[in-house]
Amino acid sequence: MNIKIITVGKLKEKYLKMGIAEYAKRLSAYCKMELIEVPDEKAPEKLSEAEMIQVKEKEGERILAKIPDQAYVFALAIEGKQRTSEAFAKEIEQLGVQGKSTIVFVIGGSLGLSDAVMKRSNTPISFGKMTLPHQLMRLVLIEQIYRGFKIVRNEPYHK
Repeated sequence: MNIKIITVGKLKEKYLKMGIAEYAKRLSAYCKMELIEVPDEKAPEKLSEAEMIQVKEKEGERILAKIPDQAYVFALAIEGKQRTSEAFAKEIEQLGVQGKSTIVFVIGGSLGLSDAVMKRSNTPISFGKMTLPHQLMRLVLIEQIYRGFKIVRNEPYHK
């Protein structure tokens, strides 16, 4: 199985890079994993609604260009469906059984995801109602993907 995580912006925080690298290393035993960063759109601090949409659309074009045609896409969005770690693990397992060889997770920038990216996604997924920095979400997501593989294989890790 191929897992791609597409994110907006460059990760700068060393502690997050270290955590992500650790889980990427652990995941290599279960799947081929690729982290793809697309540039964020430079914008002033205060934006009008129209400017926000424009920024999300430009970032969305960059994201969509990185999604393979046959990929199954999860869009991380606060309005997405929340699930338990066990349900998430089962969902990934079922996608593999159904022959989905590439699963893409998309994490938008600070303004979220464009309508075009949300339309391309197969499933919007949420990790809760709280707002988390999109850089931190990378680490949370990769840990949950790892946890999912451990659950599916009934290996110790998940409590």
